[in-house]
Amino acid sequence: MAAQRLGKRVLNKLQSPSRARGPGGSPGGLQKRHARVTVKYDRRELQRRLDVEKWIDGRLEELYRGREADMPDEVNIDELLELESEEDRTRKIQGLLTSCTNPTEDFVQELLAKLRGLHKQPGLPQPSPSDDSSLSPR
Repeated sequence: MAAQRLGKRVLNKLQSPSRARGPGGSPGGLQKRHARVTVKYDRRELQRRLDVEKWIDGRLEELYRGREADMPDEVNIDELLELESEEDRTRKIQGLLTSCTNPTEDFVQELLAKLRGLHKQPGLPQPSPSDDSSLSPR
């Protein structure tokens, strides 16, 4: 009989509207998480980089029309920005375009001009396996 009374109390508490929501007001007792995203980079800078990347893709398709297999896999903007001088950047870009049979001088000059307004994006730090406590035996 005491077990039945205890069962009724627990059941009543679980069904009551005040208890149906857990801490934070979410159903099932789960705390509601705020959906906020922290952006480390300036949105305009990211948009400029995206615009340059799209421009590069479009121009490479024009330059390599009919010979897409010869097109470079990637033109890494950060690698170009790491180089010391525009001469180094020019050599790097021309090295990527060696298989192109169309004139590339305009592309190279326009790309260099677009790179002048960009900044190198620092890479995200990669956690080392020793930092991950979930992998360590307990």
